[in-house]
Amino acid sequence: MSLIVQKYGGTSVGTSERIKNIAARILETQRHGNSVVAVVSAMSGVTDSLIKQARDITLKPTDREMDVLLATGEQTTTALTAMAINAMGGNAVSLTGGQAGILTNNIHTKAKIHDITPTAIHRHLQNGVIVIVAGFQGHSTTGHITTLGRGGSDLTAIALAATLKADHCEIYTDVDGIFTCDPRIVPTAKKIEAISYDELLEMASSGSKVMQSRSVEFAKKFQVPFEVRNSFNNNRGTIVKEETAKMENVAVRGVSLEKNQAKVTITRVPDRPGSASRLFGALADTNVVVDVIIQNTSESGATDISFTINKEDLEKVGPTLESVATAIGAGKITKHDGIAKLSVVGIGMRTHSGVAAKLFEALSQGGINIQMISTSEIKIAVIIDAAHAEEATRLVHEVFYPEREIS
Repeated sequence: MSLIVQKYGGTSVGTSERIKNIAARILETQRHGNSVVAVVSAMSGVTDSLIKQARDITLKPTDREMDVLLATGEQTTTALTAMAINAMGGNAVSLTGGQAGILTNNIHTKAKIHDITPTAIHRHLQNGVIVIVAGFQGHSTTGHITTLGRGGSDLTAIALAATLKADHCEIYTDVDGIFTCDPRIVPTAKKIEAISYDELLEMASSGSKVMQSRSVEFAKKFQVPFEVRNSFNNNRGTIVKEETAKMENVAVRGVSLEKNQAKVTITRVPDRPGSASRLFGALADTNVVVDVIIQNTSESGATDISFTINKEDLEKVGPTLESVATAIGAGKITKHDGIAKLSVVGIGMRTHSGVAAKLFEALSQGGINIQMISTSEIKIAVIIDAAHAEEATRLVHEVFYPEREIS
């Protein structure tokens, strides 16, 4: 008997009818001779609604209470899914993240999994029961409800698949798999049959909304292959696995766009050892993730440092930046949230030349200015004006995936 872990996203469980549909899919999977653990997200729109309600009460709700509030979204779906399976003649039980044995650190809203003790899951599976686990959440070492960040249900599913040594892990969403670009921006985007962990990790961290980047990182670390599939049909999806030699035949696997970006520039930073360390150390202490970093050439013993962060963190880092800038004797701080990050990703870049030239030529022909550039072995990312982001994405995708070649 195989053990299958399935994860269903918010759109897949967005209505009562959709919950019934995925309940039937889960039950069918079990009836084919498999044990099933299903991880579910909150119904689409519920998390945003809960956040709005919290901010109607107070503009600065505490992170602890936000976790208690937001965890209810997944718990609602979990219970409803188990009810639907039971109503169809199956036998299912719902578990919260804590009941499933997911132990996290004590950082609210962005907790990291420390350990999983799936005693309750094993007990139910041994009795032939389908286990429905609330995604996105866990239980801290101090006994509090914690959440894993937006998209955290992906991480729950991957982590459970690794811990339970599942035979298969399936991530169900509202698209047929992972595409060369977001089909809502580029209608001619092509479904990718197989992609490496590293490629998807770069795409996820660069704006691709199919998977949470932390979940892909976890899958790579623990070697958990998984398939991204559409919950509304039975089509095969995209296999995510360790890279193979054949994968390098394609120079660019995909084009990603991240609009939710902000740029911060600190002028006249003293050009001496320790200045950058104090700046980025302070940001790290606020649990803010810094992405692209650019430092200008030093003049008269000072330099300008620019970096990008998530737009939602811009207000949060204000006091920290002011404090550090004053402490190190830096100049003024400017903030700009009207930017986007466009990335091209592919392990084939290691063996194919000319990728950067094609990217820059496409943007040049579109009259789109590049503000910052960041590269890795398998990715080139540029920071551009958000107003031209979608146009730029279509131009770049056309260069690497000409429409005439896509059937």
